[in-house]
This record gives sequence, C-alpha cells and structure tokens, in this order.
Amino acid sequence: MRLSEIKTELKKLSQITFQLPDGKLVPSHFHITEVGKITKHFIDCGGVVRLEEVANFQLWEANDFDHRLLSEKLIQIIELSEEKLQISDLEIEVEYQMKETIGKFDLKFDGTKFQLVSKLTDCLSKDKCGIPAEKLKVKIGDWKVKENSCCTPNSNCC
Repeated sequence: MRLSEIKTELKKLSQITFQLPDGKLVPSHFHITEVGKITKHFIDCGGVVRLEEVANFQLWEANDFDHRLLSEKLIQIIELSEEKLQISDLEIEVEYQMKETIGKFDLKFDGTKFQLVSKLTDCLSKDKCGIPAEKLKVKIGDWKVKENSCCTPNSNCC
C-alpha cells in the first residue's frame, strides 16, 4: 500500500484498525510514534547494487488506554512527513513491537481494517548467485502416460 492509498482509505474511516497476520488486532489505543523514509542502499549476493526506499510507520502501544488516533490526525501526520521529509508516494512498511523483537510488515487494506502482512526474505539475484532452480516435484501416482508412448500397460512392450 502506498501513502496516497492509505490517505484515500483513511478519509472513509471513522475508526482506524490494524490487524496482525495471526488475526489479532493491534489494541485500539496504539500510537503512531514515527512516520519516516527509510533508504536502503546495498549490494546483493550477485553483485548488483540496489537502492530501495519505503515510507515507515512505527506503531506503539502504551498504558494510555483512552488514546484513539483519528483518521484526520493520521492524515495530517502523513502529509507533514511528506512535506518536511520530502517523501514521495512510497510503499508503506510498518514496524510493530512483537513479544521479543520489532516486526516489520507490509500493509494492505481489506475494506475495513489495515492488515499487517508478513514480509519474507528472498534472493534478488538467483540467476547470479548459484542457487539452482527448484526442480518440479511430481508424485508417482500423478504421472500421466504420453499419448504417443509405446510403453503402456497394454502395449506388450515388456
């Protein structure tokens, strides 16, 4: 989800809800403590230099149980960040404090809730780093005889 998309969806909502990948909801008294731009300049295992940028939201919950972030306020925070940090319409990454570490998530919207979607690592240069392509796995019972094969159960070839 991009910044322009979240602002569009926020305008339609009276309440902001974030859902974790396991289906649990982030407590409604969450704060967004940071909105920023993260730039990652790196070289992958194949020797390719890459530059990635994301808009970053940090969700945090405290003992402030009466706190509720309103859609209008979050839009103001996003727009101020875009102006002051010169953030373009970037994809959003969300940080959220998990039990033992900070989780990083992609963001989607299901029509009522913002969903924190698990991120996965991947090799970006599979063609250069020597990882073999995954072989097709076929179950023996799923094997089909070719129509023009001479070796079928009734062909008397054996």
